[in-house]
Amino acid sequence: MRPKHKLLGAFIFAHLVALNAATKPNILYIVADDLGYNDVGFNGSKEIKTPNVDKLARDGTILKSFYGQPLCSASRSSLLTGRYPCHTGIYSVVRPDVPWGLPLEERTLAQALKEAGYETAIVGKWHLGDQPTYRPTRRGFDHQYGLWTGNIDYFTHLRNGKLDWHKDDQPCKDQGYSTHLIAKEACRLIQEKDPKKPLFLYLPFNAVHFPYMVPDNYLLPYSNLNGKRRVLAGMDAAMDEAIGQVVAALEAKGIRDNTLILFNSDNGGPGPGTISDNTPLRAGKGSIYEGGVRVCSFVNWPGRIPAQATNNAVLHEVDWYPTLIKLVGGSLQQKLPLDGGDIWPTLTQGAQSPHAEEVTLCGTSHGKIAIRTGDWKLLVQGEHKKSSPELYNLAADIGEKNDLAATHPEKVKELMAKYEAVMKTAVQGAGGNASGPNAKDHEED
Repeated sequence: MRPKHKLLGAFIFAHLVALNAATKPNILYIVADDLGYNDVGFNGSKEIKTPNVDKLARDGTILKSFYGQPLCSASRSSLLTGRYPCHTGIYSVVRPDVPWGLPLEERTLAQALKEAGYETAIVGKWHLGDQPTYRPTRRGFDHQYGLWTGNIDYFTHLRNGKLDWHKDDQPCKDQGYSTHLIAKEACRLIQEKDPKKPLFLYLPFNAVHFPYMVPDNYLLPYSNLNGKRRVLAGMDAAMDEAIGQVVAALEAKGIRDNTLILFNSDNGGPGPGTISDNTPLRAGKGSIYEGGVRVCSFVNWPGRIPAQATNNAVLHEVDWYPTLIKLVGGSLQQKLPLDGGDIWPTLTQGAQSPHAEEVTLCGTSHGKIAIRTGDWKLLVQGEHKKSSPELYNLAADIGEKNDLAATHPEKVKELMAKYEAVMKTAVQGAGGNASGPNAKDHEED
């Protein structure tokens, strides 16, 4: 028989573990792929019905000035490291079979949360390296399900004839529409979650990314739309349905009230005006105009995040890394400096954003950067000696139609000094990936 004091010690330890799991929130981070700024109801869409995300947004706080990156891999690297692409080197897309990915010295949000006692899972699209040392299970995730790269067939899960559907690093031959499979696996993980640990579930859908594919029944409500726009609407509706199923699983498990839900698109929508709708923003995916980098977003946590609220503060996806780690009592001690700041006071107390003075918006190549300070935004579309800077006042001109560089030279000079400071620490692309794809390729990346 074990001594009583050892039994008591074991009981106390088990109680503390259970208490820890009960007090730390579960975290559900949902990322939509290539979703237009105005392709959700909570941002004003009248064409596409998104009742589930609209309810989450309505019951939480809508983030009206939340920034990502112009392309898939770059955006994912930022939200998972708290560091800009000009510091990770992930400016563009990590393509299949290349011998590199998110640099191995980068610490990920999954690693930090795992150290803080979380069970960690990614269900969906990774896109930060498909070679063994770069895969999710080597970057802090206990569980992995979905695609390593991007641009797969939604039904066969093939890209260029090669299967890209995996479960914990092994090829997976599950049959079905990828959005449905992602929802099913996410629900399973919630139902079977470890009761002794809080759950970090990273849920990056490959919807509504090219190729445009959806079961026919999702097209029926959108007979008023044509071509790719109609298919995208159906894909968006299918993703919204999937998100509703995941939230229902949280409710059935009895953990909804202690789950922090984050939602954003990775970048703006492609083909604005014909495929996606980024109204009222200029341009779309691949661009450092607002339509490429300002994304639809909200945050929801019953009783902890203001409901029926809109927050206009300038925020960036690099901010969630330090915010979440600090929120759950994790460690921010690491070798690489962070670009993000703690935005919890901004969301819950109306405090000033850590980017009130400056936010850096990196483009798809080294030197292509926008700097926003307050309402002013400077764009440099390449190495500045080869490119004339553009200047816009977003308060008066959110559509970036009127370039004020010629009439406000002092503001250009002020922001160019900030640009030069950023360039002093900017790295070349990881794996030699210094330049992004051509604009015509953006839709398919």
